[in-house]
Amino acid sequence: MEKINGYSRATIEFTLDWQSNGVHHQDSLWTDQVNMWRDCFVPGLAAALNDKGEGEEAQAAVPANVSPALYLQNKLVEIRPQQFYAPTNPATMLVPHAGRFYPQGFLHGVSNVFEVSTAPARCVAQDEKLRFDLNHPLAGHDLSLRAKVIEIHKSGVERGGRCEDWLALICENGPGMQARYQNVATDFFSAEGRQRQDESPDQLFYGAPRMVQHLDSAARAAIRRQYQRLITPGARVLDLMGSWDSHLPEQLSLKALTVLGMNEAELAANKRASATILHDLNHAPVIPLADNSMDAVICTASVEYLTDPLAIFAEIQRVLVPGGVLALAFSNRWFPPKAIKGWAELHEFERLGMVLEMFHQTGGFTELASMSKRGMPRPEDDPHQELLLSDPVFMAWGKKA
Repeated sequence: MEKINGYSRATIEFTLDWQSNGVHHQDSLWTDQVNMWRDCFVPGLAAALNDKGEGEEAQAAVPANVSPALYLQNKLVEIRPQQFYAPTNPATMLVPHAGRFYPQGFLHGVSNVFEVSTAPARCVAQDEKLRFDLNHPLAGHDLSLRAKVIEIHKSGVERGGRCEDWLALICENGPGMQARYQNVATDFFSAEGRQRQDESPDQLFYGAPRMVQHLDSAARAAIRRQYQRLITPGARVLDLMGSWDSHLPEQLSLKALTVLGMNEAELAANKRASATILHDLNHAPVIPLADNSMDAVICTASVEYLTDPLAIFAEIQRVLVPGGVLALAFSNRWFPPKAIKGWAELHEFERLGMVLEMFHQTGGFTELASMSKRGMPRPEDDPHQELLLSDPVFMAWGKKA
């Protein structure tokens, strides 16, 4: 079997493991462009990868005092409310939400911050002035970086080229934004943010069956694998806001699968379901099941449609047995008319933070965790080959105390 050496090219999945406020996070980036001769790795990782074969892993610690950036107090800045606006609409003053992220280009009159900057700025205080934290969202966290060898490619003659810094690449554009700031609740649930483009009855929108997949096969497989890890064989499972496919692995044996959804034909087409419930959670935010009657609750690509998610989380907690798991998965595709306004406004990693905030504010959940998977190749069976990469996968889960 071929092994990694100093001249190898490889497909590698890099995964950051880190903790914040008692939540364990895993953020993964798949890439087939790793060049062991040319690229930059965190200290010790290249050596640990040497002589690894396909399917094997190596890891290295990344302490908070070296990467992705030191936490610097001088990156906490204050501005007047009049200095916070979108460069494209300076006449409209915006009001930021506590704990949320905004492009640094929205902050005007700050030294070394330019209008074109899309780097994240986190609103951390609101009074007579606005206070923002411009540090990297992962600054101050100890990290562990794992590298799993997916495939080793045939090496060629090296003649220079671009050097990639893989730690910088996995840390950019999102990881860290799913965590609370200093364990203070993030303002995700304003009344305005829970409004929708289409406020007509949901029964009208979901009246016609949609027997289609909303995520590509690689993303669905990643979700199935995680559900396999989280759900105990023989469990009683509730698929919340479900349809004709519950995204559960075929080899996972269940005592019962109850699917609650909005379309009768879709529910009838679910071959795994042992029971179905036709119910509109936005119209009646209750789950018509007994207390402590479910061992696991899953929700796939649907949480963004809940107009009162905290009420539904309380109901989920009620129907779960102690030790029961709640897992919610989503991607970056949804029906815009029915998704809440706040969801569409958030960075995709902030959406993961919003789901985690539902766990936090409901209370009574332990072993909270999140994961993200990005960069997987678009599966060959998918018609949208122009997208190149697979749909990203985000998931948050926890257990009822």
